[in-house]
Amino acid sequence: MSYEVDLLEKLISIDTDVNKKTGYVEMAEFLKRECEALGLNVKIYDGANIAKDGYSRPNVAALLNMDAEKTLMLISHYDVVPPGEGWSFNPFKPIRKNDLIFGRGASDDKSAIAAALGIAKKIQEGTEKAKRNLLFLFTCDEEIGGNAGLGYLINEVGLKADEALIMDAGYEAVYIGASGILTGEIKVKGVQGHAGYPFKAINPIYSLAKIIVKLEEYSILREKKISKFPAPPDAPKPYVWGRFSVTMLRAGEKSNIIPGEASAIFDLRLIPEENVEEAKKEFIEYLKKVSNELNVKLELTKFNGGGNYYTDVNHPFVKNFKKAVEKTIGKQIPLAAELGGNDGRYTSAKNIPTICFGPIAKDSRFHGVDEFVRIKDVLMVKDAVLNYIFKEAE
Repeated sequence: MSYEVDLLEKLISIDTDVNKKTGYVEMAEFLKRECEALGLNVKIYDGANIAKDGYSRPNVAALLNMDAEKTLMLISHYDVVPPGEGWSFNPFKPIRKNDLIFGRGASDDKSAIAAALGIAKKIQEGTEKAKRNLLFLFTCDEEIGGNAGLGYLINEVGLKADEALIMDAGYEAVYIGASGILTGEIKVKGVQGHAGYPFKAINPIYSLAKIIVKLEEYSILREKKISKFPAPPDAPKPYVWGRFSVTMLRAGEKSNIIPGEASAIFDLRLIPEENVEEAKKEFIEYLKKVSNELNVKLELTKFNGGGNYYTDVNHPFVKNFKKAVEKTIGKQIPLAAELGGNDGRYTSAKNIPTICFGPIAKDSRFHGVDEFVRIKDVLMVKDAVLNYIFKEAE
């Protein structure tokens, strides 16, 4: 246990804030040294040419070759969301209290890195041969989409495997899919003017407000789109469902100026098996209907996204990994799909069977203040993967 704990504390101590990116290079070099000490074949792939902002985007790929027929990717990310205010302690100076380790990234997702390298250490120390080659991927930028992280490794570098385990996940279920997302901005034009002379202006805010009321109705329609895949155990519905939310409003610069433009930004969640282009078409047709009904001219911009995916429940990877988890925890565990999205969209898009399972507990305050992880959860995930690659793999 001391290896995973000591390693996790070192990982937390490196500030890898996804906004600042100042700790990226330090983290990649640290992980490279750690992997080499474990006897892994390590390479760093920099996705800076994808990001194009002058910052390095180092991604660490480490191979443990077992001379097996198949290779399993173990995927986790080292970037973290900004800590924010209100912490009880320095978020980048980890604190251990009994079975808990506190710090930014303790659960999301540096605990997964500790579990992954704990797996490598256990295999290297043992005499039994694993039934999978293991390709460890420690990536950046997951918290902002992963284009320069796992997306770069899969799409540009061309890394391949027979199976992929996304360790940036919880353990309430074995997750075999995830929801995708479509985002966009709805703009309404007006005529800017002095608020003291409203008759000389056209206020777009009122027209946008009418549209937003109709979008609330659309959110109800989206909820009627039901997936064939179960939702997470704590979800209010038994199966994953479509969702739609207006998340941001933009208008005006000063209280005495009627703005010339108002806009609403939205978040549309796709069910795992939904066709992205059909979902786009449905929404565009709804907006056209609303525009005609309200006699409001609107513009839809930045409408893009996707990333929903699923793995066949009958795939041997799913069946055998589920058995390995159940053997580890001593009870049955459900299959489910994530309500959010994750980096599994990159591996699944290349027809790599993808599962999500990791040490992030629902109450661990990930993305919140005083984030923590339970040490026993880190060790459980490590043991579940070991059970899979030693006992259950076909």
